[in-house]
Amino acid sequence: MALYADVIIDISAPTLDRTFQYSVPEELSERAVTGAPVLVPFGKGKAPRRGYIVGISGELKVAPEKIRPIAEIPKKDLTIEDSLVNLAYRMKERYGGSLYDALRTVIPSRQKVESVRKRVVKRAVSAEELLALCEKLTGRETAKARLYKALAEAPEIPYELVTGKLKLTKASLDKAQEEGILSVEEAEEGSFYEGEGLTVTLNEEQEAAAREVLAADGHEVFVLHGITGSGKTEVYLRVISDVIARGKQVIVLIPEIALTYQTVMRFYRCFGDRVAFVHSKMSAGDRYRMRERARNGEISIMIGPRSALFTPFPNPGLFIVDEEHETSYRSESTPRYHAVTVAVMRAKECGAKVILGSATPSLETYYLCETGSYKLLSLHRRAKEGAVLPKAEIVDLREELAAHNYSVISRRLHAAITDRLSRGEQVMLFINRRGYAGFVSCRACGETAVCPHCDVSLTYHNDGTLRCHYCGYRRRYEKVCPACGSKYYLPFGRSGTQKIEELVEKEFPKARVLRMDADTTKAAEDYETILTEFAEGRGDILIGTQMIVKGHDFPNVTLVGALAADLSLGVPEYNSAERTFDLLAQAAGRAGRDKIPGEVIIQTYRPDHYAVTAAAAADYQAFYDTEIAYRRACGYPPVRHLLTIVGADRREAVLETAMDELAELLRKTCRDSGAAVIGPAPAGLRKKRDLYYRVLYVKHGDIDALVGAKDAAESWMHGPGGVGLTFDVD
Repeated sequence: MALYADVIIDISAPTLDRTFQYSVPEELSERAVTGAPVLVPFGKGKAPRRGYIVGISGELKVAPEKIRPIAEIPKKDLTIEDSLVNLAYRMKERYGGSLYDALRTVIPSRQKVESVRKRVVKRAVSAEELLALCEKLTGRETAKARLYKALAEAPEIPYELVTGKLKLTKASLDKAQEEGILSVEEAEEGSFYEGEGLTVTLNEEQEAAAREVLAADGHEVFVLHGITGSGKTEVYLRVISDVIARGKQVIVLIPEIALTYQTVMRFYRCFGDRVAFVHSKMSAGDRYRMRERARNGEISIMIGPRSALFTPFPNPGLFIVDEEHETSYRSESTPRYHAVTVAVMRAKECGAKVILGSATPSLETYYLCETGSYKLLSLHRRAKEGAVLPKAEIVDLREELAAHNYSVISRRLHAAITDRLSRGEQVMLFINRRGYAGFVSCRACGETAVCPHCDVSLTYHNDGTLRCHYCGYRRRYEKVCPACGSKYYLPFGRSGTQKIEELVEKEFPKARVLRMDADTTKAAEDYETILTEFAEGRGDILIGTQMIVKGHDFPNVTLVGALAADLSLGVPEYNSAERTFDLLAQAAGRAGRDKIPGEVIIQTYRPDHYAVTAAAAADYQAFYDTEIAYRRACGYPPVRHLLTIVGADRREAVLETAMDELAELLRKTCRDSGAAVIGPAPAGLRKKRDLYYRVLYVKHGDIDALVGAKDAAESWMHGPGGVGLTFDVD
């Protein structure tokens, strides 16, 4: 049977954003596999062009007289780039956008990097002396204290970790060297710090989970569903240790916000120089250097957010996605891929195992466990001896109002905070909102302060500014209404983190209050500085948005208060209940992680909502059963697939006409497949940065039907009258 290959040409050229079909000569058929590099005749030039096979079939798609044979398929094993090019093509096919965009995501452009000798920071005094020095450091020397504590646990630390994650300056290091506390040395060629290996003893549940993963032969996806504090990381470490002992490599994905110094050091202490990490604050040159180290076999473990997924390891044997439910794993730029899906795609191609870990797995992931595609592993108890899940209580805020308590802190929560402070224990207060007040409005005429570039109200901040949290626009707050001149132009609305901070400081004047949100963590080191202060007991109450509930382990936190539990229920998205459950369950999991019992108080106006009650009971299965029934009734993911098409243009009337035309085209295209086309309608955020948005949805049980609809929309977009489109799958 004749074979034909779909080939992409010259991956550096955005203008050649499609495949070209070639025939496969019989003598080359054995080497004609997906991902293989080829030399093919192209255009009018005589010299063969380099390309990649992205598909093989027996179907001829062009006129016979136009087909030309592949000139050569090199006799060699597929390179790392070959497999990554193939992955980029699959991402482009599923998520839309150009192949050029997908390739730039998967294979970043080369960077000029200086040849840098490997340097390490070593301790020059005993571990006991370093710990004694920590006691003498002032509150401003947190980075130095963390370094001394780390050196007390490990004899040497990579220089890039000290200056990168710890943000220790060269001047501080030089001074410590002069005092004979530490030394900065160039490592000998070929020398590596091996680490201590896994020193933690796993309990029966953890050991059973690790054994099941290690017993798998070839590619398989495991979902490690463990309650908060159950020790999922210990399972990861055990499996990683076995995988790298077999000469394979490991990629560990962690949400950016959880990629803390403590996390990196935990892996470094176990595996030494075989560990590397990437993060968004790294320069392009540093990221490229890390990729080269991976390619050259200098490291075995890469830790990082989404981008770490494309590390060019020659033989990856394990992919771990920690907190797999996190929304940060979905890319906001084209291609709008989901790292969990792409990790499974890449692992399948190279025969690697996958572990998806979470206390609150996404519905999509858990659904695939129920249907048998993924294998479920469960951890039902907390790893620390004596630690148990916190006791939870729901406070009905309607009853607070009836009792004339107009504060955002209920009477029950106020009493609990007072009790914890008297015992020297710590408190976390969570609210999924930042800023000072919801918006500014005139009581006389109803005029509201709105961003001139986005269709949203401006948020009032206590520095006297009004800010847009979408485009960054800001202006001074004027106390006179610009429309009618009234003096009743005042801020009001739901409370934000700043207002909570003021209230808490007033109600508990002796408490040391820390606040963590996007406004207090603008600098790279702010996030870790606040967390370290709280972890070291230099704060009594930590107030924050969702970033404070991301997997942190504070042994002295015995009370968590969720101040506005139902805010996210009002978001106009089909998964708002899931998002609410995740946030509340993760927030509750911060309490009682050591021997002191914990308590969670959830304040809400919707105390009977299943997302709230299931989170309070730490009952994931109850939430899943209710939510999946709703999804099944409405035909939403994961029961059916959903393609979201968002059109954007500066001309609102042009956008409306174009999206109506596209909707009609898709209804004709999808008629045979039975896919449902819904819309168009204004997007949830109608206008942003001077662009208007409209949205279309396509639903179907088969992902291939949605890919066909996406392809039709892309063809229309490049034709006459098309507007800018972005695509999102599920």
